[in-house]
Amino acid sequence: MIETHDLTRRFEATLAVDRLTLDVRDGEIFGFLGPNGAGKTTTLRMLSALIAPTSGTARVAGYALGEQDQDIRRRVGILTESPGLYDRLSAAYNLEFFAGLYEVDDIHGQVERYLRLLGLWERRHEAAGTFSKGMRQKLAIARALLHEPEVLFLDEPTSGLDPEAAHLVREFIADLKGEGRTIFLCTHNLDEADRLCDRIAVFNTSLLALDTPAALRQQLYGRTVVFHLARVDPSWVELVRGVGSVRAVEASDQRLIVRVDDPESVNPAIIRALVAAGADIRFVGELRRTLEDVYLRLLGPATARSNG
Repeated sequence: MIETHDLTRRFEATLAVDRLTLDVRDGEIFGFLGPNGAGKTTTLRMLSALIAPTSGTARVAGYALGEQDQDIRRRVGILTESPGLYDRLSAAYNLEFFAGLYEVDDIHGQVERYLRLLGLWERRHEAAGTFSKGMRQKLAIARALLHEPEVLFLDEPTSGLDPEAAHLVREFIADLKGEGRTIFLCTHNLDEADRLCDRIAVFNTSLLALDTPAALRQQLYGRTVVFHLARVDPSWVELVRGVGSVRAVEASDQRLIVRVDDPESVNPAIIRALVAAGADIRFVGELRRTLEDVYLRLLGPATARSNG
C-alpha cells in the first residue's frame, strides 16, 4: 500500500529524513516511532503529498509521489497532531465544508455516519470551539475519514487526551483496521503502539529497525524465563547454562533468570536438570520485555528521554 525507496528530505542544511526505505502492507496498522525531531511528521507529510521529497521515490495506494500527487491526496486521510478546525462553525458544518472540498457524493449521509460512529451526533449543532480536546480529536478523525480514504495517516491521535477519550480513539482505530483500511500511526505512546500495531518502525532521521513488536523483542533480547525456587545453589547457574540454546543465566534471590530463544522446547530440559540436581521448583514464569525496552535499546536512554 505504501512503498518508499531512499526517501529523503532536507530543509536547507538540516537533514530531516535520510534515505527511508520501507513498505506498509495493505490493511495493517503500521507504527512509526521516534523521538521529537526525528522526522516522523516530515515523513507523514511527504507520503500525504503535502510536501515534496528532496530525493528518493515513493508510491502510495499505487500512485507515484511527485507524479500523481492529486490522486494520492484523494486516497489518503490525515490527522495532524494539532488539527485545525473552524471553532465558530458547528461540528456538522465543519465536516460538511471539508466533505465538499473532497467532492463527497453523499455529504449529509457521510457527516451523519461519522458523527454517530464517534459519539458526536447529539452535539452536531454545537460550535467546535466549545468542544473538549477529546471531542475535537474525534471530530478531526471524522474529517479525515469523510471521503473513505484507503490510507489513513494519524499523527499522535491520543496526545493530551484523558484516559477515557484515548481509549475510545484507540478502539475506533482498531475498528478501522477491521474495515480493511491501512493506518500509518505516528505515536509517542509505546504501550498504544504495542497493542495496536501489526508492525513498527523505529526511526530517528533514518530507519533503525522494522518488524513486529514480538519479533523485535526476540531479536534484541530473546525470551526470558524465571524459575522460582525454594533456594538457589550457585552450581545450578552453570548447570542450566549447559542446557542447549540457553543464552544466559543469572541468579537473583531465589530465582534463576534464563534467556532462551525457544522456551517451549528448552524449559522441559532445564526443569529435568534442576530437579535431578535437587532443586525445589515453586513455579516457572516468563518475563515479558516491553516495547519501551526495545525502543530504549535501539535509541539509547538519552535520546529516548527527549521523546515527549
